[in-house]
Amino acid sequence: MDITVLGFVAATLTTLAFLPQTIHSWKTRDLSGISLSMYSLFTVGVVLWIIYAAMIRNWPVLMANIITLGTSGSILFLKLQSLKKDVQK
Repeated sequence: MDITVLGFVAATLTTLAFLPQTIHSWKTRDLSGISLSMYSLFTVGVVLWIIYAAMIRNWPVLMANIITLGTSGSILFLKLQSLKKDVQK
C-alpha cells in the first residue's frame, strides 16, 4: 500500500469518528456530556495541525484536519451556546 493512501485511510477514519457526536449534538442540542476544555484544546490543536500540514504540504493531514475543524468547531460552538443559555436563565 502506498504511504499516501495509508495516510488518507487513517485520516478518513479519524475524521469520520467525530461525525456521530456532531450529528447527535446538533439533533438533540444536549451538550451536558461535552467537555468545554477538551473541545477548546482539541479545536486549537486542529488549527495548529492545519498550519503544520500546509507548511509541509501533507495533503492527507491537511484535508482531514480541515474537515475535523468543521465538526469539532461546530460542537464547540453548540457547547458555548448552551453555556450562554444556562447563564441567561
